Order: sequence, then C-alpha cells, then structure tokens
Amino acid sequence: MREIKHKSAAPFYGAAVAWALYALIFPLYRLGDLLIFLALGCAVYAVMGKLFPGTVEYVKLPVDTGDKDIDALLTEGETAVNELAKLRESIPDHAVKVQIGEIIDVTDKIFKDVLDDPGDYRQVRRFADFYLPTTIKLLHAYDRFGKTGAISGTMRRIEEVLGEILDSYRKQYDALFRNQALDIETDIEVLEQLLKKEGLTGSDFK
Repeated sequence: MREIKHKSAAPFYGAAVAWALYALIFPLYRLGDLLIFLALGCAVYAVMGKLFPGTVEYVKLPVDTGDKDIDALLTEGETAVNELAKLRESIPDHAVKVQIGEIIDVTDKIFKDVLDDPGDYRQVRRFADFYLPTTIKLLHAYDRFGKTGAISGTMRRIEEVLGEILDSYRKQYDALFRNQALDIETDIEVLEQLLKKEGLTGSDFK
C-alpha cells in the first residue's frame, strides 16, 4: 500500500482571513506592522494545520515479485486480511474483536513469510485454501447472527472455536519457521563435516 497525504485547504483560508482582518484594522506602512502581519498569518496557518491535518489515502499497489503464483497468493492474502478487518469493525463484542485482531496479525505474518522464503509457497497456499475461507465464513455467520439476535448458542460455539482457530494459525506460522530451522541445522551439519574433514574443528585444529 502507498500512503498519499492530502493537505487540507483550511489552514490557507484561515491565514487569508487573518491577514484580511488585520489589514482592515491596522496600518501596514511600517516594517513592524508588516512583520506582525506575516507572523499572524503564519501562526494561524500552524494552528489550523494541527486542527485540520488533512486526509491520508492508501492506494493499493500491484504485487510484483516476478512469480505470478506468489503474486496471486499475496494479493489473495491482502484481500482476506481486509475482509477480516471489516468483520472486526462490524462485530461489537470486545473479546471477539481482540481475537480477530490477533488472527489478522498472524495471517499477515504467514503471507509475508512467502516473500522471505518462496519455498513455503505450498504450505501458505494450503493455509489460504482451507483456514482462511472457513474462518471468514464463521465470522460472517457470527456477525449476521449478532445483528438478528438469533441462534445465540451457535454464536457461543463460534466464540469458543475462535480460540482454537487462533492456536492453529499460530501453529501454521511456527511450522514455517521449523522448516527453516531444519534447513539451517542441515547446513550447520554439512559445514561441521567440512571443517572436520579439513582439520579445522576441535582438537583437530592446528
């Protein structure tokens, strides 16, 4: 996402009004008057700038890693995270909001992992195909039931399942790093064997 800031026009209008009023009331033919005139406009502009900071627009940029499968997966992950964020805003229950926030955080990390380690693509793909659609479907049902005031027993069951879902998400994320840890351990073993062969480890080192 690219952040684009749009400045508010209010500070400019505020400074212009302040200058106009000052010019109507006080003379401007002396240097001191002109300095006060300028200082007043700048002060009004600064204050109005804090009161009306403008808006920030987030523009979605196309994902381009050079691998169309990974690009599609990352785009899908961003869409899912946005959908979860909308559900978090829509659902009033604070405890559920907190859990959804944690699910969003882990989901974002899982998808970002594939940028650092494209070898995890298949695992993240399975996560996107099964875990995310099921979670979003349950939360949509929870949100819908909450608005109608019906099936409270089902809502309680979904609340209980959310904890299990969050645990499974964390396990998925940990599994991605366990694979990396295994690769690192293998590399270390190969390096140790090479150093030992060259007589550069332990008592062999001379």
